[in-house]
Amino acid sequence: MTAIELGDARAFRRRIAAVRRLRLALAAVVLLAAVGLVAVAFREDSSPPSLLPGSSSGIVVLDVSASISSDTYARIDATLGRLIRSNGSYGLILFSDTAYQTLPPQTPASELKPIQRFFEVPKQNGPGALPQAPRSPWTEAFSSGTRISTGLSLALDVIRGNRLVRPAVLLVSDLDDDDSDIDRVSQVAIAYRRAGIPLHVVGLNASPEDAAFIRRFVRGHGSFTEAALPSEQGGGSVHVDRLFVGLAVVLVLAVAGFLLLSEPLRWRAT
Repeated sequence: MTAIELGDARAFRRRIAAVRRLRLALAAVVLLAAVGLVAVAFREDSSPPSLLPGSSSGIVVLDVSASISSDTYARIDATLGRLIRSNGSYGLILFSDTAYQTLPPQTPASELKPIQRFFEVPKQNGPGALPQAPRSPWTEAFSSGTRISTGLSLALDVIRGNRLVRPAVLLVSDLDDDDSDIDRVSQVAIAYRRAGIPLHVVGLNASPEDAAFIRRFVRGHGSFTEAALPSEQGGGSVHVDRLFVGLAVVLVLAVAGFLLLSEPLRWRAT
């Protein structure tokens, strides 16, 4: 180390104290900024993921068969609520052993509200049996067995007939399909894959066997989720933004390098 004689070293004492305070303040500000960037980068996303891709022309295929119970009615209610809050546009097909189109493609999601009210199960105010599911227009005349292929086939016809761009289908069902319909469901699912139409499925308390059967057709070209009640949806997922993490790391490294390379001169008054 080289020592240089300096006649007025005493005059620099106040300056060096000020520089030290400035360096510490700069380090504190940058550290707080880095912490803030990391906090923003790992922010929690409280909204559940979308059931259908936002850019797709979605068709919802809803199971209203007799096998649907009051508990699964409540899950349909929650699922329709998610679709309505998405502010997207959807077509709607209802099915049991037959199927019919209730809403045409590109209908605003708000138009699902009149359908949703038929699945709003009254709250249970005391012990005893669960409240009965509300009566709907299809309770007597439409609901009987479950033939999933009827709903999926009609959705495919609607997509082709309207020449929809980027179509996607959302099947909402307990998946308790009639045994005689299994082969037909397989054929329709294969037709979806060949046409490049993703099939997304929301299971309504589906049995493990039924869920495993339908998962084969959505693997790699769709999705499968279980419908959840609002009380079961949890707090959302953690979203990680790599850009903010990278900026925080760069800031910390830059300040560390500055503090190491810009160490002020030291002197001693004699």
